Amino acid sequence: MTANTVSAGPKNRVPDVTIEFWLIKLMAVTMGETAADYLAVNLGLGLATTSVVMSAILAAALLMQFAQRRYVPSVYWTAVVLISIVGTLVTDNLVDNFGVALETTAIAFTVLLAVTFAVWYATERTLSIHSIFTLRREIFYWLAILFTFALGTAVGDLVAEVLAIGYLETGLLFGAIIAVIAVGYYALKLDPILTFWLAYIFTRPLGASFGDLLSQPVEYGGLGFGTIATSLMFLVAIVTLVIYLTASRQPEVTDLESQHQM
Repeated sequence: MTANTVSAGPKNRVPDVTIEFWLIKLMAVTMGETAADYLAVNLGLGLATTSVVMSAILAAALLMQFAQRRYVPSVYWTAVVLISIVGTLVTDNLVDNFGVALETTAIAFTVLLAVTFAVWYATERTLSIHSIFTLRREIFYWLAILFTFALGTAVGDLVAEVLAIGYLETGLLFGAIIAVIAVGYYALKLDPILTFWLAYIFTRPLGASFGDLLSQPVEYGGLGFGTIATSLMFLVAIVTLVIYLTASRQPEVTDLESQHQM
């Protein structure tokens, strides 16, 4: 059998963890922060209306993702960008509309994420993202992602605003935490599943902090680029990378072609 032959077994519905994965993920969470602010504040829709509209769009995107039987970059990353926006809106609603403290919000989403992982592991005996080939595993996967985004928004805002550390300093802090996790994985050979999910969680406040740094007015500690320019900048970068990933994907070999190559 040639090296180009693709297994006829079930295919993973989410991407491999590559440098492109982390780049798009970081830009997606950054855009999620700025796009949510733009829709709710600058466009004047308000948190409640924005949340309803974006949740409906997210539901449609996830239905499209669930319909796939393999990883499709455009479909998958559309869902990630949308769930990043909705995750931000969930936290913002709790804090701004319902008066829930950021400390309480962070604790609540930590518990919800831990429960999701516990039930996922108890049901599937794995938390690996390399075997997301059933609907149940994919539901656990996206639920965990939603809670990581909501948690990351709460933690990022808590550190940057409540503790008054500042957007740049907060971004650098979480960047340092991710660097420590990377050292643990590469040098200390820590569990890859644990280090992946820890890095995934902390890239959210990292991206959100730099998103706020770029978009917020100078008098609030930002650089004043605004939510429109910041969101568009990262959207263009995400689309460019997704097009590249789509174009560079190896074509799948059909079963009949595989038999001829054996």
